[in-house]
Amino acid sequence: MLLAIDTSAGTSVAVVDRERGVLCERSSADTRGHAEIIGTFIAECVAESGVPITALSGIVAGMGPGPFTGLRVGIAAAQAFALGADAPLVRVVSPDAIAFAHYSAGATGPLLVVTDARRREVYWSAYRGVDDAGIPDRAEPAGLARPDDLAVAVAGYDSYERLDAADVSAAALGLLAEAMFSAGRSFAGAAPLYLRAPDAVASAGPKRVS
Repeated sequence: MLLAIDTSAGTSVAVVDRERGVLCERSSADTRGHAEIIGTFIAECVAESGVPITALSGIVAGMGPGPFTGLRVGIAAAQAFALGADAPLVRVVSPDAIAFAHYSAGATGPLLVVTDARRREVYWSAYRGVDDAGIPDRAEPAGLARPDDLAVAVAGYDSYERLDAADVSAAALGLLAEAMFSAGRSFAGAAPLYLRAPDAVASAGPKRVS
């Protein structure tokens, strides 16, 4: 059983089991209130699922892409909970969970997942379909584009079914992690996937005032 957390868009927390499916999920579409609700969502999901913390086999963190501050809230919460529960932390690319849920619902063929990247841009991830384990197979490196430029940015754009998504389900994230583990697939790396570099930069040193 896994506790999954994603804050790449809104906030989503779930407890899932490979055999029993989704035991509990809490989600909010608010893209600014991650820190205020993440702890409550975790507590409610653990309590409602009836799964003792000691029975969790791992914690799943959605690694984005997402905005700098919001994404860090979910990753930090997953890391802290994994440490406190003495459970392994596994990392999953967030749009892969969107694609996994879509394919699990019966979709087939090439899929283009498009999410709001703010600043009048979208983030896109292209998939050929799923592999023999039902895991989304990425067609090419993902990227950022202006909405009007998407058809040019994505090679073979017209061959894809386009899916515009506003959120990421932690339940789908957790079930994808279960499938990846069962199939022996590699998880995402430790570095968060930010949509773009943070606006704040380190100081170059004190400025002269005279």
